Amino acid sequence: MSLDIVELFLEDNDMDTGVDAISIVEYPAIEEDFIALKGKEFKFQAVDEERKILMGPLLIPNKPIFRKDPDGKEYYIYFSKDTVNQASQFFLKNNKQKNSTLEHQKKIHGLTLVESWIVEDPKMDKSYKYGMEMPEGTWMGSVKVDNDQIWQEFVKTGKVKGFSIEGYFAEQGKRNFKTQVIDGARAVIDDRLAYSSKEKALQVAKDVGCEGYHTHDLNGKTWYMPCRKHNKSPKEDVALETLKEIYRMLYEQKFKKPCWDGYEMIGTKKVDGKEVPNCVPIKD
Repeated sequence: MSLDIVELFLEDNDMDTGVDAISIVEYPAIEEDFIALKGKEFKFQAVDEERKILMGPLLIPNKPIFRKDPDGKEYYIYFSKDTVNQASQFFLKNNKQKNSTLEHQKKIHGLTLVESWIVEDPKMDKSYKYGMEMPEGTWMGSVKVDNDQIWQEFVKTGKVKGFSIEGYFAEQGKRNFKTQVIDGARAVIDDRLAYSSKEKALQVAKDVGCEGYHTHDLNGKTWYMPCRKHNKSPKEDVALETLKEIYRMLYEQKFKKPCWDGYEMIGTKKVDGKEVPNCVPIKD
């Protein structure tokens, strides 16, 4: 059975899309519509041990990446050269050089993208002398690690081996969300967020530039959706913000309280062939 191949791209004038952060990772985790390319991370090199600098590809053009959406549909995504170049520019224009996470789970401080470039000639590129022959159009980066704990406990021990991006992209063709209850307070209905309380719906309505709310019945419960009418609010970016919140909720739902008290999840690991949360003791 052949799988769909979907091109992801950036809206020309929408600076809210693109790469949101660079994550340092080892183990893959469950793929979600939130673009965290876990499991397809690209290996980096510690090119300067003294200055604690890591170098590696951040995004490779035309590289098929396997995905599975919340409904279980499998498909591949890829980024064109133009999109990779555009994503690299948006990341710097939005001043996100210090946005970093560990295993797409935990925000970390002290990591900064200090170099960013697009490979024009693979054999003449500076990365080639470090044993990396990346295809033309690859977005490369050097990250300075000013966090001794991360360097000592994760980089030097090999617990993290590559970069992985996370962010928001549009795609050629619309992928609808299944109408579903997320938790006791939130639901997705017709690709829109609804809430269990009128107060929350009114608050969100005010934030996105509309007034009031309307109701929907789902699973025997009344849900309150921002705005009096079931259409897009006057604020043009509300659709993107709604998608972002849905992505976050679905992702959080997958990993809701994955560890017992006193432990936190740092990525995943394989146990008896199954992918499970990697729970480690919380440090004081």
